[in-house]
Amino acid sequence: MKLCWLDVRTKNESTTAILEEAVHQRIDGIVAATAEDLAGLPPTVKKVLFPEGTTLPEDFGEADVVVVDPARHGDPAVLASRHPGVEFGRFVEIVDAESLDVACRSASTERWSVLLFRDPTKIPLEIVIAAARASGAEGSIITIAQDTEEAEIIFGVLELGSDGVMMAPVTVGDATALKAATVTQTPDLAMVELTITGVSHIGMGERACVDTCTHFRKDEGILVGSHSKGMILCVSETHPLPYMPTRPFRVNAGAIHSYTLSADSRTNYLSELKAGSKVLAVDVKGHTRLVAVGRVKIESRPLLSVDAVGPDGTTVNLILQDDWHVRVLGPGGVVHNSTELRPGDVVLGHLPPADRHGVYPIEDLCLEK
Repeated sequence: MKLCWLDVRTKNESTTAILEEAVHQRIDGIVAATAEDLAGLPPTVKKVLFPEGTTLPEDFGEADVVVVDPARHGDPAVLASRHPGVEFGRFVEIVDAESLDVACRSASTERWSVLLFRDPTKIPLEIVIAAARASGAEGSIITIAQDTEEAEIIFGVLELGSDGVMMAPVTVGDATALKAATVTQTPDLAMVELTITGVSHIGMGERACVDTCTHFRKDEGILVGSHSKGMILCVSETHPLPYMPTRPFRVNAGAIHSYTLSADSRTNYLSELKAGSKVLAVDVKGHTRLVAVGRVKIESRPLLSVDAVGPDGTTVNLILQDDWHVRVLGPGGVVHNSTELRPGDVVLGHLPPADRHGVYPIEDLCLEK
């Protein structure tokens, strides 16, 4: 889990409520300019003293971490030797190649590195993260973000991302949004073996190719189904084709009415996906990740209706393009061409535990057929 520090050095009329929200959301750290402002915070919150622009106080109070600017306050290692029991971090403002080099050394050696990048590009942060990774550093990089949108980007830099983000809240709700931005992992799904019971040609219709902004692995695709109670794992075009190059970013997913999964167990119709949408990539073991859609191609094609049944008797339907290069995955990542599916074949899928109202799961009666 990524760390989130809330910077309350600049106060406003909402600060008290923001602090209450931060404690409720289990924000990892509260950053204050004075030791007095850290007093009374619960032990569940790391208390961070950051006296930027002022002299270092004699008494650090309840501070767990003191972030210092070495040019003003002295070297963190020397300060740590004088104040056992207090962790020290180095603040670095990155504005040029020289300060970037300082940040790289700090990330490789310091317990805490609090970094402020003045330019909007994330390439300097990539360099710092790479330097820390190469050195085997055990410290943490905390990058200052202007808002939660930038925090999400920071958490994803070089896939590994910054260890944490420090952000100054403006109003109530910002702490909740920052905490939500730290949740970069998507839950695993329970994959089940589905037995094909019937395949039939149903004529022409519109199908959707979902082109994403990522390379799928050979055992990975998206879950698609006509009903919310069951979906089949449609593989991406990562496997070789004789008449065209592979397109590992694409899933020829199914008819436009079909469901697929997105974030937070929500569903989307394939027809409503567009550039910038998010869908859940799933592999044969049920591992998932959220990927961005770059384009959706909806075209009229001949269609196949594929029926299957799960171990518990749940029936599943998938309507997809009637073409042999459109494929679904079976146990162990076995690839099945849609036109070669026969009753008795086993494919992989997922049986969501609840029906849907709109995009949300519900427990009410919902009949789909």
